[in-house]
Amino acid sequence: MARSNLSSGLNKGHPTTPIPKAAKPSYRKGIKTERNGFVRSVIREVTGFSPYERRVMELLRNSKDKRARKLAKKRLGTLLRSKRKIEELSAIIQEQRRTAH
Repeated sequence: MARSNLSSGLNKGHPTTPIPKAAKPSYRKGIKTERNGFVRSVIREVTGFSPYERRVMELLRNSKDKRARKLAKKRLGTLLRSKRKIEELSAIIQEQRRTAH
């Protein structure tokens, strides 16, 4: 709504041009971009998996899903982070099985 140049009322004040609101940078935090994904894949290729990730993958292969979730939660701090990590590692295990056959 345009301002009316009046000193009172709903639209009081000098007429001005509104400044467009830009999205806050904090809203983009953690978004996976093309470059970010590439960098992470290169790092994963070079460094491999951390010891706890290898242990979680071994537990998943042996159908110890609850134990794997508990270990991931202990290492990562929250249940949501552990769920994401379990999904990521499960997808990697499935991909390894697909390429092996």
